[in-house]
Amino acid sequence: MNLSEWLMRSATRSPLAPALLTGTHVAADYAGFARRVMHLAGGLGDRFGVSPGDRAALFLANRVEYLELFYAIWHAGAVAVPINQKLHPREAAWIIGDAEAKVVFVDEDGADGLGPLLKDAVGHERAVAVGSSDFEALRRCEAVGAPVPRYRDDLAWLFYTSGTTGKPKGVMLSNGNLHAMALSYFVDVNDVLPTEAALYAAPLSHGAGLYNFMHVLRGSRHVIPESGGFDGAEILALAETLDSVSMFAAPTMVRRLVEHAKSTGSDGKGLRTIVYGGGPMYVADIEEAVAVMGPRFVQIYGQGESPMTITALQRDLVADRTHPRWRERLASVGRAQAVVEVQVADESGRILPPGETGEILVRGEAVMQGYWRNPEATAKTLRDGWLWTGDVGVMDEEGFLTLKDRSKDVIISGGTNIYPREVEEALLLHETVAEVSVIGRPHADWGEEVVAFVVAKPGCVIETSALDRHCLDHIARFKRPKIYHVVEALPKNNYGKVLKTELREWLVKLRG
Repeated sequence: MNLSEWLMRSATRSPLAPALLTGTHVAADYAGFARRVMHLAGGLGDRFGVSPGDRAALFLANRVEYLELFYAIWHAGAVAVPINQKLHPREAAWIIGDAEAKVVFVDEDGADGLGPLLKDAVGHERAVAVGSSDFEALRRCEAVGAPVPRYRDDLAWLFYTSGTTGKPKGVMLSNGNLHAMALSYFVDVNDVLPTEAALYAAPLSHGAGLYNFMHVLRGSRHVIPESGGFDGAEILALAETLDSVSMFAAPTMVRRLVEHAKSTGSDGKGLRTIVYGGGPMYVADIEEAVAVMGPRFVQIYGQGESPMTITALQRDLVADRTHPRWRERLASVGRAQAVVEVQVADESGRILPPGETGEILVRGEAVMQGYWRNPEATAKTLRDGWLWTGDVGVMDEEGFLTLKDRSKDVIISGGTNIYPREVEEALLLHETVAEVSVIGRPHADWGEEVVAFVVAKPGCVIETSALDRHCLDHIARFKRPKIYHVVEALPKNNYGKVLKTELREWLVKLRG
């Protein structure tokens, strides 16, 4: 089934319900949302020759037109290729070329930078600036009435990975993958109310955008902050005004929101649900978040290759402080979602019993079809029906999965595995530490040794000797960092993930 069917049904059921908002301003009701989509779908075919299965790219900041274009692309039977708007135009051009997109939609100030790079590319007509006369002309094209029929294995979303170890890979997500993801949300994460508002403070090109489906299904509101991104004061003000607001947030965003709430005395009134994921959430941070803002938090663990659908830790478990093992559960990423199986395996693929650490494997309806035109990478990652995630974890007897680290980030010292996250968790308990990231560096005798990059809390001075004593009180001696580097900030990408590859480059420079 075409994903646009969900929009058409909500438009028929609740045509006057507010659909697209910028801040508190209603840009379109559901009838208007659907109408815009049908005209844009017609323009994709008439002006750019987009046919079912073709790719159309979006290189945009968050705005209501992003959602219109998503559904226009699907309505036409095509494949959406959303691109991180923070990438350099040359990086975006590489993705557009690899996907062989027929057209790319950009912000008005992005057309000049990207357009020349696409001019000579085979199969590209041009970049269209949203808001330009060319874009408005698309809105006046003859409408496509019914969504083009699409089937379970037909592609719908081509998601390009971050490319930290080479060129980005295109994750092929089918209609069936996205159907499974959306329906699993209602079972494993949260119900959605027609009166709810989905707030898109994180980039629509990634996890936040994937969560649009559930709110379209229910005929809920879709809100783009006027800032177009994350601002703690703006989010708390919008939540109070709009009420029943749900949002997806990276852990760094949650920390910033909690800090703002603390500084203003807010308890998050109007925020119904904050789904967090996309990076490690440390136990101390989520404990504080619940203490300040209450039981509004749900954790998910997923990857582009199994979008938002590996495990979930529901709000009652995140907020529980009565269970004998509540802290261990809170440190986990929850249990397998309904549409997937999750196992932990050794290097040979042997499934490990509870309590043993290995690579996390996933199998089910949400797992990708493979990597776009990359059979070698597909064969390496999809084996015997299982997705090999590259993440290391351990599962307990109750099915709670606890992440250790990416397999490439595990430090092996003296033949023993050291998981950076465990060291980071310990250091974050120290009163002077705001942020920390731990990596390994080569050591002639031990293979690797532990190095910590630490950011101080405002007004605090970090004493490395105090941190060393603190680690000895909380973790095994061999796990403690041998070197501490106090830095003003950690390098992060657009989604708040610490760039450990960049930290390794810092180490090389520090060693001279």
